[in-house]
Amino acid sequence: MTRPTDQIPTEMPPPLALARLGRPGEERPFLMSGTDAYSLSPLTDDITGAWLAAGGITAARQALSNGVLPLADVTGQRVGAPIAAPGKVVCIGLNYRDHAEETGAALPDEPVVFMKDPSTVIGAFDDVHIPRGSTKTDWEIELGVVIGREARYLDSPESAAAHIAGYAISHDVSEREFQLERGGQWDKGKSCETFNPLGPWLVPASEVPDPQSLRLTLAVNDTLRQDGTTANMLFDVSYIVWYLSQFMVLRPGDLINTGTPAGVALGLPGHPYLRSGDTVDLHIDGLGSARQLLVDAPKTVA
Repeated sequence: MTRPTDQIPTEMPPPLALARLGRPGEERPFLMSGTDAYSLSPLTDDITGAWLAAGGITAARQALSNGVLPLADVTGQRVGAPIAAPGKVVCIGLNYRDHAEETGAALPDEPVVFMKDPSTVIGAFDDVHIPRGSTKTDWEIELGVVIGREARYLDSPESAAAHIAGYAISHDVSEREFQLERGGQWDKGKSCETFNPLGPWLVPASEVPDPQSLRLTLAVNDTLRQDGTTANMLFDVSYIVWYLSQFMVLRPGDLINTGTPAGVALGLPGHPYLRSGDTVDLHIDGLGSARQLLVDAPKTVA
């Protein structure tokens, strides 16, 4: 179940951003510039890791400057995730001091790393399914980092910037009972269907002067729950990319969720976990806004 197609964001996109618009499985690539949308179909069929690695963002910028991208009417179109089928979603836990403190966890000496099923990635305005039997579905706004160039055994954090394609709002939805009370690793509390809304846009790294100075906010039913800044990350974006490259190959199109600030239900009095009918609104400076409706997971699967 997805949101109606009239949920196109009203907020103006950044000066230049990438988007995938259309029904699930039928998304088409667009370049957003101010209030205008331009079809990227002359350059690519989709916004994929391979296209990013081949210099797709630079080619799109040049094509826009040269006037060869057709202007498009995108009124009423669904907003899909801004990258197609990430190969993997790598997450960093407990990466904000205030979040670690509210959950009672010790501050990590090294990044806490876990994986999330890539098929959890959905559009920024799609519905989020509360899993069957869940009573502890929680929210987490995060800065999402999209890899644009293969990274393996990077020499230093300073070399990481050349491997980042851009940034997006990422919602690392979590089921705390599944994550913390059912044994094993965190992954099963993180990998439920629809648990990673992404977007609405992929904003190229060149359009984000300082990823460590972005305000992140999240509201549930219009009540502000999270209000933080990426300046308070324990491990910054460059360090995270470098660190991960020592343990795994980061490939173009991969998504990294970089952690969440304080204010999650797990750390609030009364633990006000999400219920069907709740709405979550997310915003990161320069990256836009997103909204999701919480619904019960379907009782039957077609």
